Amino acid sequence: METIKLPDNPVFDVVASAAAELGVDAYVIGGFVRDLVLKRPSKDIDVVCIGDGIALAELVSEKLPHKPKVSVFKNFGTAMLRSGDWEVEFVGARKESYREHSRKPEVEQGTLDDDLKRRDFTINALGISLNKENYGELIDEFDGLKDMKRKIIRTPLEPGITFSDDPLRMMRAIRFATQLGFDIDPDTFDAIVDNKERIKIVSQERITDELNKIILAKVPSYGFKLLFTSGLLHLIFPKMVELQGVETKNGNSHKDNFYHTLQVLDNVAEVSDDLWLRWAAILHDIAKPDTKRYHTKAGWTFHGHEDRGARMVPKLFKDLKLPLNEHMKFVQKLVKLHLRPIALVKDTVTDSAIRRLLFETGDDIDALMKLCRADITSKNDSKVKRYLQNFDKVEKRLVEVEESDKLRNFQPVITGEIIMETFDLKPSKTVGELKDMLTDAVLEGKVKNEFDEAYSYLLQLGEEKGLAIVKNMLV
Repeated sequence: METIKLPDNPVFDVVASAAAELGVDAYVIGGFVRDLVLKRPSKDIDVVCIGDGIALAELVSEKLPHKPKVSVFKNFGTAMLRSGDWEVEFVGARKESYREHSRKPEVEQGTLDDDLKRRDFTINALGISLNKENYGELIDEFDGLKDMKRKIIRTPLEPGITFSDDPLRMMRAIRFATQLGFDIDPDTFDAIVDNKERIKIVSQERITDELNKIILAKVPSYGFKLLFTSGLLHLIFPKMVELQGVETKNGNSHKDNFYHTLQVLDNVAEVSDDLWLRWAAILHDIAKPDTKRYHTKAGWTFHGHEDRGARMVPKLFKDLKLPLNEHMKFVQKLVKLHLRPIALVKDTVTDSAIRRLLFETGDDIDALMKLCRADITSKNDSKVKRYLQNFDKVEKRLVEVEESDKLRNFQPVITGEIIMETFDLKPSKTVGELKDMLTDAVLEGKVKNEFDEAYSYLLQLGEEKGLAIVKNMLV
């Protein structure tokens, strides 16, 4: 049998010693072994023992010099402790059985063979012995090592049963294939197609957690293509599926916005690991199906898709159980503004247009420019090069205007309270209009965002509106 060299960490020897003292067999199992073989970094160790996993964890804690705290989860029969920056989870070997309408199994004690059989994929059904007689020996009952060499995702048991029992495993299969750059075994993929409707019994939170892991992969489009081809995407994210397809009228066709979106996502993934910037890439054209129109002279148009898309973001986040916080607002802002820099690529762009973009984007201007660059996906290389060179000019102008005017996150010096006090007004539409006119004047370069100059302009605006000055703060 093949042996695997474990990392140089005393916790393995301590677990082996504690297991021998308790008279139980223990094994490192699952994802840690997979990542060890693939030479991927991992600090999460799963230990399975043929006996009481909680008792083993408590003895291991006693034997470690720093006596780490043991967190016990009695309902699951598991325990966890930390050793340095390593997290070690202990569980007794189990076998599972499932009911049709739940992905929560009925669990009972089992053998190592039972425990390996319940694993989702062969590459996760590997173990390494921590027992004295065969320490370091690889346990590979389902040819997981061979599948790793072939770069294949395959289930240990009949895939239809595996996915019907726990439908989240369909998402996990696609996630592992995307993260590792593996293919899914044909029979395993066919079982995903056959069982896709079963995903409906899985909570949205668990589905979205797997979806986010796919989005954070090096080439996330691969996972979305698998989700689309399997039919899962139609069930978990139908709005995105609506982007797919090309319509032709009078010989005029528009591009397939689904595959364009995937290219934009991959382009963003090359320059940023930010999950929310990647979500902005996914959603930047989400309203194109709703805004698509054909005009005899203009051809296909999607007018207003950026505004419509921004309005859709909160509901999409809510439906997907994504956070309705500053991350949602960030994505919403980028969807709304993603066409703005493209409009600034002309040589005649004005300072006021640059100021407005800086004002509306604030600290997210760099993220917006990454998205805009990623959005150039033409097959015409010279066109792409020309657009990117134009973006270079825009970014240079952004830096110049920002340095001179300091408009990123700028706040008008004249507040609503000052306006109300000056003209003895209560909160009203008039106050809002005056604030907006002052902001516009600063952005247009008519006045500087300095108190005396801005306040003088306010008095002028008030006079034009017929407002009486009750308190002049310049006097």
